[in-house]
Amino acid sequence: MSREWAAKMMEPFTVLIVDDVRTNLLVIGQCLKGLYNVREATSGAQCLKLARSEPQPDLILLDVVMPDLDGYQVCKALKSDPMTAEIPIIFVTGRDTDEDEQRGLQLGAVDYITKPIRPAIVRARVSAHIQLKQQRDRLQFMALHDQLTGLYNRHFLVETASQRLARVVRHRTPMTVVLLDIDHFKKINDNHGHLTGDKVLIAIAKLLNANIRKEDVVARLGGEEFVILLDCGLDIAAQKMENLRGLLESMQPEGLKVTGSFGLVEASPFNADFSHLLVMADDGVYRAKSQGRNRVVCCRAEATVINKPKHTDQQRQQEG
Repeated sequence: MSREWAAKMMEPFTVLIVDDVRTNLLVIGQCLKGLYNVREATSGAQCLKLARSEPQPDLILLDVVMPDLDGYQVCKALKSDPMTAEIPIIFVTGRDTDEDEQRGLQLGAVDYITKPIRPAIVRARVSAHIQLKQQRDRLQFMALHDQLTGLYNRHFLVETASQRLARVVRHRTPMTVVLLDIDHFKKINDNHGHLTGDKVLIAIAKLLNANIRKEDVVARLGGEEFVILLDCGLDIAAQKMENLRGLLESMQPEGLKVTGSFGLVEASPFNADFSHLLVMADDGVYRAKSQGRNRVVCCRAEATVINKPKHTDQQRQQEG
């Protein structure tokens, strides 16, 4: 488990209670007091707003009968929005027919509790579904993140790059792909051991996370290679990476001098194949190393041979 996930698990879970009757809010809130971070909404519209705001609720307790949007309509809206679709919903309602319960579950709710409120039942159901969500989130996190550094992994990178490149083609939005290779990393492992090498990679990941905007993407491609997707053009990206290069050079993790070689390439509607862009960025890294390492090299599409093979891992290790 990464440190990022462990830190996330230390945060209290948030339960959003939605009911237009103040007494019901008080009763349910009292059931969960001291166990969760409890938020309240008195209407369907307010529920939708809070569900899309930070921090997002980990679970929603939703009444059915409300004046503006009823609970079924709210549930349908939440499940149709990718931003809120994964939030588990438990209906808490006075409607106790089989048809009502069936409808709620078919709309995507995970459970259905009937009124009058029984505190022990509410606590037990909420606890069970919070634990299920925690397990699901952990599995999802592990599937999309590198286990050593906590950065996004290659799978997430490829999927996200494909989506962003489609946006480049459709809307002409700027995007730059950055490949970062840590210089002489093999020597760190050989001279100081792989445990020290791992600590260096973790420190570099923290530096990248701290200096890359939330809307950008940083991932570990493998070994000592990292990829950054920046929502900006090549010139601005080069300035940012030059700043990052300086920070990397000065950080000295584990008391070791560490530098990196950066290869940058800008995507365009006519150059939007991620594999090709990685080859071009890799060519930039190769040129940076051949020029003395610890530098940023920008690649232009017209100056790149499309069929140039990517440098092998063995060459990477030999060249550092």
